[in-house]
Amino acid sequence: MNPRRKSRLKAVLAILSGVAVAAGLTLYALSQNIDLFYTPSEIVYGKENDPKTKPEVGQRIRVGGMVVEGSVKRDKKSLKVEFGLNDIGPAIQVEYEGILPDLFREGQGIVAQGVLIEPTKLRATEVLAKHDENYMPPELNDQMKKQHQPMGISEGDLKGQSERDRMQIEDKK
Repeated sequence: MNPRRKSRLKAVLAILSGVAVAAGLTLYALSQNIDLFYTPSEIVYGKENDPKTKPEVGQRIRVGGMVVEGSVKRDKKSLKVEFGLNDIGPAIQVEYEGILPDLFREGQGIVAQGVLIEPTKLRATEVLAKHDENYMPPELNDQMKKQHQPMGISEGDLKGQSERDRMQIEDKK
């Protein structure tokens, strides 16, 4: 191989290795800032009931669910609030310090973003409340559908139109 080709090859290899290092550092930085979405049941049992997929303590996550009735505890001297959050399974505890959204209340659907400080306790940095009674985050809606299907609840049941009701209407005709 002549010296000119050798120097070109070294330059190309140096550029490719530089691009690979830059891509690796970028992917590493992005993985540190990713917030995965979980439901309270997935935090306790793992995604699809696989304990290996449980979030780790110290991990940044987003959790969507309903505020448990009677669980909101406010500190009278500060803006600190603690409340329970669940979907259709077990509840987790969320602690938050700051001003809550106007639509925040017990029985309301919310999404909390923060750091898991215990296996079932989240220290939230942000709390978002849904804006009307029909809105539900798409991820939470999908999880609720998955959880409800095995129990025999159909899409029509969720809308108040069960198969039994439809059969009774048809029989009357």
